[in-house]
Amino acid sequence: MQIRLWDNNLKVRLIGEGMFNMLFWMYFPFITVYFSYELGNSIAGILMTVPPIFSAIGSLLGGGLTDQFGRRPVMLLGALLQAVMFILFAVSPSPWIDYIAFIGIGFGGAIYRPASSAMVADLIPAENLREVFATFATANNIGAVLGPALGAIFFFQYRQELLWTCAVVLILYFITIYFIVHETAAQTREKNSKISSVFKEQWKGYGIIFRDKVFLIYILAGIFALIPIMQLDLYLPIYIINHVPAQQIFAWENGSFLLSSTDIFGWLVGFNGLLFVLFILPVTKWFRRWKERDVFILSSLLAGFGTFFVGLNSNIWYLFFVTIIFTFGEIVRSPVTQSFISRYAPEHARGQYMGADSLQNTIGKFLAPFMVFLSSWVPPIGVFSIILLFSFVSIILYIHLFKKYEEKPVQHEM
Repeated sequence: MQIRLWDNNLKVRLIGEGMFNMLFWMYFPFITVYFSYELGNSIAGILMTVPPIFSAIGSLLGGGLTDQFGRRPVMLLGALLQAVMFILFAVSPSPWIDYIAFIGIGFGGAIYRPASSAMVADLIPAENLREVFATFATANNIGAVLGPALGAIFFFQYRQELLWTCAVVLILYFITIYFIVHETAAQTREKNSKISSVFKEQWKGYGIIFRDKVFLIYILAGIFALIPIMQLDLYLPIYIINHVPAQQIFAWENGSFLLSSTDIFGWLVGFNGLLFVLFILPVTKWFRRWKERDVFILSSLLAGFGTFFVGLNSNIWYLFFVTIIFTFGEIVRSPVTQSFISRYAPEHARGQYMGADSLQNTIGKFLAPFMVFLSSWVPPIGVFSIILLFSFVSIILYIHLFKKYEEKPVQHEM
């Protein structure tokens, strides 16, 4: 589906979310390293398990509010909260206040995402969902190409300026949503409902969702599948900076281009983002006729083995090669997860299902930092073996899932 045919809501969000993610990738990959330097590996590993709990609460709250009040108001709330937290991060005098602000940023983003995904599902027919979600993923990852390389400089040397820029971009995006984006929910309930009744109704709705056994298996499989993928921002920076030596990437007669361990990590994350930008749309088209079951299994295999292979050799060209493997595991999975839940969720509860769906991401983020915690006692090859084990568990769960759930065929455009 060509972008020129999209609703204006989606065009505005494509640009706004793309701009913010350009800045996001200049700070996010270095957050774990930053807290490790300030507070130590063990404390940082434990602390990084807490933000996903707040993100899970934010996702459930955002999903319920999305069905209750519509997509647009919840997106406005999420964007504004993130802007305020970036301002707090920028003026913070302490790493502990930085940590609180970081939690708040994640909470605001978690509130925003179910409404954002539900709006796409409202506007796009089922046969085009994978391609449209892939386009959003492309825009969101353009920043991952240059962001980490620039962030290696700006986050540690000009952190306040970077955080203020993030805040300003989010405020401008908030204003744009307010004046341009229109509501897409088929109908919204009365907006003067009491807060207590809103939360009571949400709790009731989620109770029904979490008794859906097929959906619960899907969430559990996604949690185990995401743990290897998430290590790019968690254990891999710790491993590469501490265990991969500085080395030259190019050499010529009178000199060479030498990269430090930190530089190598920045280049690998940038390469990961470049692969994402270049290949997510082509890969989505290549696999458009594959069953969702087979795509999920392939993703877990590539992400698990690709991450495990990182621990076998420290040569920079080898690391570039295995980055291709685990990145393709993430690429093939990304659009399929969103299209799956968009088609599976009933229309009247789409926001709540989107919010509950994001639990696999937030719970994965809660468990994934334990790899950083374990690295204080377990050697790297042991940590990478545990990561590979998680991918095998996800494959078993996906096989079980699609024995219970019969995938409905989608009519594809020729």
